[in-house]
Amino acid sequence: MEKRTVLIVSDDAEFPRQISARWQSERNVPAFMLLGSGLGHGLDAMTFDLAIIGAGRGDAMRPALQALEAGGNPVIVVTDEAHLIPAVRREFPRAVAVHRYGGWTDTVVLLAIEVLRRVEAVNRAERAEQVSALMKCHATLGQYMIEMRHTLNNALTSVLGNAELLLLEPGAFSAGVLSQIDTIRNMALRMHEVLQRFSSLEKELTFAGQQSVKEQRAQAAVVGQ
Repeated sequence: MEKRTVLIVSDDAEFPRQISARWQSERNVPAFMLLGSGLGHGLDAMTFDLAIIGAGRGDAMRPALQALEAGGNPVIVVTDEAHLIPAVRREFPRAVAVHRYGGWTDTVVLLAIEVLRRVEAVNRAERAEQVSALMKCHATLGQYMIEMRHTLNNALTSVLGNAELLLLEPGAFSAGVLSQIDTIRNMALRMHEVLQRFSSLEKELTFAGQQSVKEQRAQAAVVGQ
């Protein structure tokens, strides 16, 4: 799991210190970015994975919340005023509001850890989708090559056969032309070898697929016993 970055937004210097101190007791400690409420709207959402806002009292953090909401990153809002939590949830759907009381640091850190796990899971799913899309493209290309193999092989056979016939009449051509015909023949042979390798790969992949199906069925049978 790659190291994550948590943005802490607060005008209270004690707020980030408390969160950071509590997080030290966990196995995985993220990198921290610290900003005040005037972070502005130019914050790059790619530079952090989660934002924690120390809202304190009043609407001082409202601009920061609006900027973070627009960025699309998950946000945890820690507020001193419990009655504001429903309003925060309504106005900022991505934000999770927590009341700052008692063991609030435990609540915030444990919640943040779960949010980061979800971020990691989403990232893995997105990477898997990208790999899957790429593999589908490769599979389509491979299938096309297999389908065209017979046509290419026929064309190569014709080229190779004609080159062989021309080489049987060395007196009909100059040395330079004969050299070019011989090059055509050799290149055709190399291309034929490549096509033969395609055939071998197809058989190997088919066999591997059949073996995989057999193993899955065997495992399913064992589980079902």
